[in-house]
Amino acid sequence: MEIKGFTYGYDGREGDYRSEAGKLSQERLFETGVNWICLCFTVEQDNIFSRTIPFRFGENVTDRDLMAVIENAHEHGVKVCLKPTLNSRDGIWRARIAFPDNGQLGEDRYWDEWFEAYGAFMLYYARLAEETGCEMLCVGCEMCGTENRERQWRELIAGIRKAYGGKLSYNTNHGHEFDVRWYDAVDYVGTSAYFPVGSGGCSTADGMAERWKDVCRQMKEVHERWGKPVLFMEIGCRSAQGCSAMPWDFEHKELPHDEEEQAAFYESCLRVFSEEEWFAGCFWWDWSSTIYDTPEDAAAENGFNIHLKKAEQVLKEWYAKL
Repeated sequence: MEIKGFTYGYDGREGDYRSEAGKLSQERLFETGVNWICLCFTVEQDNIFSRTIPFRFGENVTDRDLMAVIENAHEHGVKVCLKPTLNSRDGIWRARIAFPDNGQLGEDRYWDEWFEAYGAFMLYYARLAEETGCEMLCVGCEMCGTENRERQWRELIAGIRKAYGGKLSYNTNHGHEFDVRWYDAVDYVGTSAYFPVGSGGCSTADGMAERWKDVCRQMKEVHERWGKPVLFMEIGCRSAQGCSAMPWDFEHKELPHDEEEQAAFYESCLRVFSEEEWFAGCFWWDWSSTIYDTPEDAAAENGFNIHLKKAEQVLKEWYAKL
């Protein structure tokens, strides 16, 4: 498994990465044995029908923030995937960003305008990734409503290749791996691997592993279809009861704390996928830009973070032997 990774800083805002708390969080992340981090940060368009992508100072992380984390990672011998992520300010999931494409009323113009804005956004960060020596760039995350626009995506990627010499990935959502007809244009078939492998809040690592085996067979078919390594650009499970059956969930705050289930999710996935030669690895979701640092705080935290939880020890043991 080439990529022993974790996602860092999705919640970050201007200055967070460079703060003392941010630096401490990064140190704690490096202690897990990662050899890659995915530096995921967000910029928002106003709504899912917008065709402009503004940069909002005071909200978005700045170039200085990104450069500080990249430099820190490289000083620790950790490679970086830069993942600029577009969200919609109206709260609707980015996968719903889309325009009609039935060829009437000039809808293609809307698509061209959006891709012009998105291409400029992504090209800006491609140049930053090149200048800072990032080893990978993710050109999009869960943009399912746009994925059928093959011509525009191929043109966008070709433009990025002229500005950036590292590896490229694209991050679809699980279940869409066969739908992206232009995966041959990037280096990794990336997916958000929130596969529901648990059931009823009482799942064991052995039980989840059986379900991961089915996923593994599907992902091998994906690899064979595209001839590219499969990369779990996102994968994770909250430390809350029942979340292995809905690992994408972040809304059910009432669920009781459950580190065992989260740890079993990690253990079962790594057990099944770690020896597959076509499998590139994981960027686990996610490590906060500033992290709690006491066992008491960990016991009260039911999110995706694993610091000072049982899943952290599972990850450390696997990453030490891979």
